[in-house]
Amino acid sequence: MTTLQIITALTPILTVFLFLVILRLPATVAMPISLGITAILAFTSWKVPGIIIAASLIEGIVIAFSILWIIFGAILLLNTLSKSGALEAIRSGFTVITKDMRVQLIIVAWLFGAFIEGAAGFGTSAAIGAPILVALGFPPLAAVVLMLVAASSPVSYGAVGTPIIVGVDQGLRQGEAVAQEVTFVLGHQDLTVFLQQVAVKISLIEFAIGTFIPLILVVMLTRFFSPKKSWKDGFAIWKFALLAGFAFTFSAFLVANLLGPEFPSMIGGLLGLAVVIPAAKRKWLLPKEDWTLGDLLASSKEKQELVPSMTLKKAWVPYILVALLLVITRLDFLPFKGWLKAVQFRWEGIVGTDIGVMIEPLYLPGTVFIIIVLCTHFIHKMTKTQVKQVWTSSIMTMGGSVIALSAAVPMVRIFINSTTNNAGLLSMPLELADISSGLFGTAWPLVAPLIGSLGSFISGSATFSNMMFTLFQFSIADQLGFDPSTVVALQVLGANAGNMICVLNVVAAASVVGLLGKEGTIICYTVIPMLFYALMAGIVGMSVLWLFF
Repeated sequence: MTTLQIITALTPILTVFLFLVILRLPATVAMPISLGITAILAFTSWKVPGIIIAASLIEGIVIAFSILWIIFGAILLLNTLSKSGALEAIRSGFTVITKDMRVQLIIVAWLFGAFIEGAAGFGTSAAIGAPILVALGFPPLAAVVLMLVAASSPVSYGAVGTPIIVGVDQGLRQGEAVAQEVTFVLGHQDLTVFLQQVAVKISLIEFAIGTFIPLILVVMLTRFFSPKKSWKDGFAIWKFALLAGFAFTFSAFLVANLLGPEFPSMIGGLLGLAVVIPAAKRKWLLPKEDWTLGDLLASSKEKQELVPSMTLKKAWVPYILVALLLVITRLDFLPFKGWLKAVQFRWEGIVGTDIGVMIEPLYLPGTVFIIIVLCTHFIHKMTKTQVKQVWTSSIMTMGGSVIALSAAVPMVRIFINSTTNNAGLLSMPLELADISSGLFGTAWPLVAPLIGSLGSFISGSATFSNMMFTLFQFSIADQLGFDPSTVVALQVLGANAGNMICVLNVVAAASVVGLLGKEGTIICYTVIPMLFYALMAGIVGMSVLWLFF
């Protein structure tokens, strides 16, 4: 490859980093510019035919719509619960469990956040959890930083498994069909089976990483956000923190093995809460004295706002219905999954190419969210004015996401579909794989998670990172003789880590607690745990590959 062609292959990374991170342009500007440059260089340098680029744009927009539908449903549900008073009741319920702010942090950020991430994904857990922590007396900066760190392990299975069942799946396809390189390696194995293997590998590696995240959270709280700046206060509840970590990672492991990649975070979070909340109430594995931030606790006025306007059970009904409806529509032995998946939008041979796309609108989690929202209007007896305000505000907040995603996803599809070209080259990810495998060789498992982190950082989503780099990672695994499912699992884990420093997530979480303009400060706090997570994933992944493959 020429130098220009190497730059072309790196364009989706370089342009987003330049415009979004260095120049600090908003995603609504940075992503369209990056798409334009990627398309131009793909056409002029990589010699991708214009018709392939056009088909990739259409394909990307259709895929983006399916993701936007999920995001819209999640935002609509959040706004509905906020307007009905359910979030206020849920927030108040957490204060009854314990006064120890270290324990509150674990319950809200780690376990409740895992459930929200599993149900909605796309940064929703931080957007919901940060205001709850602030209301409980946490400083806004601490709330955002700690929610972002907590939103790591659960991201693999966020939004009902979207990073895997959409991100990894689409990343291994060229058009609607599975990429030839993948088919050659997998043979007659169905791609769904491969995705299941990836999910199980992720859950295994998480035992060595995710189990320690709650301890990292409380130590960060007591060291960086407490007047005493104490490491000791955080480590004082190490047994309880490890219990909370294991309660989630073990539950997620069981669910990943039994049900697949859609439910580990959602069900794991709920099972974790079922273990940790009774332990917290009985002060098992906890010091006798509660720990608080003292003068930084919420004012009496803020505490007054914690008085709920509805019962806690009623407030939780929508989330329980979401979990139930998602579960019964994902189980193969029930008829609902077949009924929903039977309704398809399929576009084969887009503008005369081999590229095609298919979505199942009724099967998307966004549809479930909207159904539950409609039910919640009646369950919580919301007025017509409240309903109108919820829908209006939700639609209005989608503008930026529509622009950003409608540019980001087509850019990724051009990157992946570049296998069709007149330059005699492989696709961009595969050519990058050739170069990278030569540079790092058998040390690649240490690098793989960092690539995933970079993808989340520049694209704004673990799903997009997986979509962009899964084929790249799969190809390197094949070239180096590694197990592809393990290397792809490291890509997904790296994408999880990247969520801690993802600019879009940071901006979204900061905005809900009034910290816009502090994004740089937030990233300074989250970059160290991000590197820990990614490097630990690489070390554990390399050990697994050397020992078993």
